[in-house]
Amino acid sequence: MAFDDEDSLRELFSAFGPIAVRRMFSGKGVYSDGVHFALSIGGTVYLRADEEIVPMFQAEGSKPFTYTAKGREIVVNYWSVSERCYDEPEELVPFARAALNAAKRIAAKKAKPRKPAAPKSKRPVRVRAAKKQTAKRKTKRS
Repeated sequence: MAFDDEDSLRELFSAFGPIAVRRMFSGKGVYSDGVHFALSIGGTVYLRADEEIVPMFQAEGSKPFTYTAKGREIVVNYWSVSERCYDEPEELVPFARAALNAAKRIAAKKAKPRKPAAPKSKRPVRVRAAKKQTAKRKTKRS
């Protein structure tokens, strides 16, 4: 079964929990709680990974998602789902949870830290007196 339509992806992730599926590039993006953690391209499902969980995917014989751009092969940190997970959606759950957590870690690293607010001055603020406006004199021309 090819996992390139919304219904088949929902079925595959049914044991994981609720997901949202959106069009993305030439495939579909899979989201949980607003976090993009998986994609489906060409009927293959790939899960987000970081250095912490890549060994888990390697142990399953998974391969990273690659594409060619400007004559170069680009390797992205999305790893293919093991064949056994396609047959048994319950088998996918630990991988999907790990991918969701990896996506959250990656997003947290990318978030720009905010500058701390400048400390408030302890000096009293001087209030300037309002300037009096003087009426302009009208002069008559002779």
